[in-house]
Amino acid sequence: MLTIPEISKQNAFLYAPIGRDAQVAASILSEAAVPSIIFGDLESLCLSLGDSVSFVLLTEEAIRNADLKLLASWVREQPSWSDLPFIVLTQRGGGPERNPAAARLSEILRNVTFFERPFHATSFVSVAKTALRARSRQYDALSRMEELSKSEQRLQTALRAGKLGSWEYEIHSGTLRVSEECKIIFGKQPHETFTLDEFISTVHSKDRQRIQWAIQDTILTGRDYEIECRTLRPDQSVHWVDMRARVSKDREGRISQLVGVASDITARKNAEKDLIALNGTLEDRVAARTLELNKAHQSLLEQVKQREMAEEQLRQAQKMEAIGHLTGGVAHDFNNLLMAVLGNLDLLRKHFGNDLKASRLINGALQGAQRGAALTQRLLAFARRQDLKVESIDLLDLIKGMNDLLWKSIGSKIHLKFDLPISLPRVLADTNQIELALLNLVVNSRDALEEGGEIAISLKAEQTPASADLIEGSYVILSVTDNGQGMSSETLKKAIDPFFSTKELGKGTGLGLSMIHGLSVQLHGALRLSSSEGVGTTAELWLPISPDQTINAIPDDTATAGSVKMSGFKILMVDDDALIAMSTVDMLEDLGHRVLEARSGAQALEILEKEQDVDLLITDYSMPKMTGAELAKAVRLVKPDLPILIATGYADLPPGTDIDVPRLGKPYTQSDLADHISQLLS
Repeated sequence: MLTIPEISKQNAFLYAPIGRDAQVAASILSEAAVPSIIFGDLESLCLSLGDSVSFVLLTEEAIRNADLKLLASWVREQPSWSDLPFIVLTQRGGGPERNPAAARLSEILRNVTFFERPFHATSFVSVAKTALRARSRQYDALSRMEELSKSEQRLQTALRAGKLGSWEYEIHSGTLRVSEECKIIFGKQPHETFTLDEFISTVHSKDRQRIQWAIQDTILTGRDYEIECRTLRPDQSVHWVDMRARVSKDREGRISQLVGVASDITARKNAEKDLIALNGTLEDRVAARTLELNKAHQSLLEQVKQREMAEEQLRQAQKMEAIGHLTGGVAHDFNNLLMAVLGNLDLLRKHFGNDLKASRLINGALQGAQRGAALTQRLLAFARRQDLKVESIDLLDLIKGMNDLLWKSIGSKIHLKFDLPISLPRVLADTNQIELALLNLVVNSRDALEEGGEIAISLKAEQTPASADLIEGSYVILSVTDNGQGMSSETLKKAIDPFFSTKELGKGTGLGLSMIHGLSVQLHGALRLSSSEGVGTTAELWLPISPDQTINAIPDDTATAGSVKMSGFKILMVDDDALIAMSTVDMLEDLGHRVLEARSGAQALEILEKEQDVDLLITDYSMPKMTGAELAKAVRLVKPDLPILIATGYADLPPGTDIDVPRLGKPYTQSDLADHISQLLS
């Protein structure tokens, strides 16, 4: 038996003759550049058969008594395109006409050629190449079938993508074949039949005659078939269908069928109908549209204007934020310097109390330092970093309590007018800071009334939506209005900038309005200024209404924290600034405490490991590598009961600190330090 190996579809063979004939055949095929493989048994041959085998060479004696069921089964199960050629080498005179076994082999192998032996090499090669050519034509047929299948798949994909249904009409038999998509277009289900009569019945009665005339015209002339018609669905809805086709001719050149596509154009027809109706009122619509465009243009201009205003507000807010960061940083650093000055002066005053000249000099220095501390508080107020005591307060009582002070502050040429309601909700604010803010506003109004005039102070409650400077909610508005010289728009833009002032040199710091602005923002409110030259100025301080409207409890003067003076404690003082550390250590030692010093958080932790009897930890907040808050967290892990006091110049520790410890505001005096120690250790 001889057969092809899987080398290529042109020359691969498999064969297994018995004896010398196998070797001769293999040698001849090798000389003819046809590789071959010899199989020793029929089962191996059958298992190696496949689509890539070109032909099989068998010897008659090798299969005469063999079980050919496996081979016959493979031959029957070949793909439709395949008809594998077999060449059977027979004995001389052993052809089918004189050999009944040949008829059996023809039935089993189907495509079989009987070749008598002995044979000439040329004849054998000719027979082999004939089988190769026959097999090659089968491969060509397979390629064409595969290409036709791919083309059919691409065509069907394109039709589905375009929502097109295909149809064919056989002219002589009157047979109509349609795709599933085409059935759906005509209102049928994919599984339903759709004959020519059923097609005609779906067409609108007014379009049927036109459809039939168009078909006859295409058959007679060969012109393309193009028509749009209405169809009636089973639910009685009317749909439009566009049908297009071309004629197909048979071998004799006669028109045999129409092949075409159909598509649902209902949406397009409805759009055309709407367009016709639209054209009927086009002039009115153009006028209406023009009016809409004008409105849209005006709206766009308004939006552009609002955007420009918003951008200006954003730039102003960013400027104020940048100035606030700079101002707060400067004030904080200045506080540290004042801390060293005030602490040392405080101690000097105690040691030179009997020296009158020294006391006078020290008191003068203390007053200057305290004025500097007041200045830093205003700077921190603008930067929204001042320490506030926010509580629920009654502005009516606050203003009434300031009545005498306000009258004395404005002079005799100015009339003070009050517009206060009978009752008003309480607000969340710091009493002292609001009193200072109101006094500043009244003094500013007084300075704007050079020749006398009127200052009006009013209160009112108002609900406001969210805006650039306020969140949505309820507020009480404290207004101070004067009829003075007013401000220009350029001056108004700079009014709350720190150190900006319209007063003469030496008559103002320029921090009054900036402080009030910072205070309002810190209280989640706002400061709004409005002014016109020659008309006057109105300053509105918006303060959020307190959710707690109960009357504030009267403080118990008998319980004064920190009144007990205590000494003799062992205190660990941590500060990276040598001046502040030295001043604080001197104050603590002067109070009678034993003090351990550390210049960093890491050094403080080392000291705490050695010194087990420390009573109190006092640490600065702003330190490199480890802040005071981080040090406090680390200490809590090893000494959870050790009291901790953090000294800082800011009102609040930065977000994310997440630690609850007492704070000592800078600059502090020896008395402040003693009071906090008493509160923590009493």
